[in-house]
Amino acid sequence: MGLDLAIGIARSGLAATQRALAQASQNIANAQTEGYTRKRIDAQAQDAGGQPQGVRSPAARRDVDLALLAERDARGAAAAAAGVRETLLAGIEAIQGRPEDGATLGNALGKLRETFTALRAAPADPELARAVLRRAEDTARQFQDSAGAIQTARQQAQQGIVDEVKLANDGLRHIAELSGLIQSTMASGGSAADLEDKRDIAIARLAGTVPVRALRQADGGVVLVGRNGLSLPLPTRDEDMLSTIPAQTGPSSYYGAGGSLPGVMLGRQDITQQLTGGKLAEYITLRDRVLPRMQAELDVAAVELAGRLDAQGLRLFTDAGGQLPDRLGGYVAGGQAGFALTIRVNPSIAPNALAVRDGTHAVAGGPGGPTGFTPNPPGGPAGFTAMIDRVLDHALGDSAAPGTPWGTIASAGLGPDGTLISSLTTARSVEDYATQLVRAQTEARAEATSARATATAMQTGIASRIDRQSGVDPDAEMAAMVQLQNAYAANARVLSTAQAMWDALLGAIR
Repeated sequence: MGLDLAIGIARSGLAATQRALAQASQNIANAQTEGYTRKRIDAQAQDAGGQPQGVRSPAARRDVDLALLAERDARGAAAAAAGVRETLLAGIEAIQGRPEDGATLGNALGKLRETFTALRAAPADPELARAVLRRAEDTARQFQDSAGAIQTARQQAQQGIVDEVKLANDGLRHIAELSGLIQSTMASGGSAADLEDKRDIAIARLAGTVPVRALRQADGGVVLVGRNGLSLPLPTRDEDMLSTIPAQTGPSSYYGAGGSLPGVMLGRQDITQQLTGGKLAEYITLRDRVLPRMQAELDVAAVELAGRLDAQGLRLFTDAGGQLPDRLGGYVAGGQAGFALTIRVNPSIAPNALAVRDGTHAVAGGPGGPTGFTPNPPGGPAGFTAMIDRVLDHALGDSAAPGTPWGTIASAGLGPDGTLISSLTTARSVEDYATQLVRAQTEARAEATSARATATAMQTGIASRIDRQSGVDPDAEMAAMVQLQNAYAANARVLSTAQAMWDALLGAIR
């Protein structure tokens, strides 16, 4: 081996070692940086015609399991979606109360029944009659507050859709920008490993909004594929790929044909129904199905309460105009949507509290329904209890008349478009229905909390596996640096020895 070849080999070794030392230093410096993965440079021996030519240092590369990254992102999307549901339902639960708190709608109806029972023992006592009205007002307020909380959550879901679409567009633009840099860097022979780390972070954040799987291309590009075969193209200019518009929600608003709520568009294609998983799809589900169903269940409870009392001869609850929805006409056709927001004590009986004892109107009676009833006339018996008995035995009970049970409370044809179905199918009394309603809605929040915790734990476990495989271990990097320093010293000795020999040869010639 000639001296010039020895010097060349030693110089290539020095250069390779310097690059490896610089990479190890960078790894240690970024050990706590979000999304940073350990990079390494694997020197490759070079030869020509069987003669060694030194070493070559290729671009730094990552050691990353792409399948694990995809699974981590999927769990992150599930955790984000469950977190959205948990947050919005928790807001409703805070207003509506929990069964164990003793301040729910079911409890309010139980207390209303108790005041009627107290009045039954002393029907001539006007103070007890006023206590009934006060408890009725509390019940109406409980309906209004609970319905108001649901409508607030639904508007938050609508705003969440708008916000997540914006975040998705920003994320797609960022990924497109990083992909362009990666492609140009790779084309020039440089290392794009750090840029790939940044793109993985951007993809993970996008997946929280719209779950996507990244299909990486040989040239450094990437194709984003969502669930249900949905493909999200990257923008080629500073453009929005997804779009929606702000809107106001209400008890009668809905998405779909004839509805007033907007969908999510990909170009000119409505992809609202294709979106699953992630925060965007969860906001859509809450806006279009979960919260409208909860509102409908509350409306049905209010309609049944007011309608059953009215059927017995006591118009205790009405809307602001003193009217009632059609209890038997169906949720949409009967004008029941939003009644829980407007229910109140009938303004016409407020000045005359004893109307709750006497009744407000006559009932003709008929087969399959309440029996006939005639109100207590002005100046009638102070001990009149017929109306109170009808309320306790029937309006707040489970039968319309002796031996005639109330029909099952509606569970289908609900929601502003009449397409939603409730799981509450067994209750016959309004009090039982309201108790089941609160319990079911509380359980929905608890299920969201559990789902979030489970998905988060799984995401954390996968992230730990990724970190063990691809993260930076400062101790290991320091040990590698010691080895690299030894290699650098060895190459330096080779170089200095060859240089000394070269100098000696030149000296002999002189």
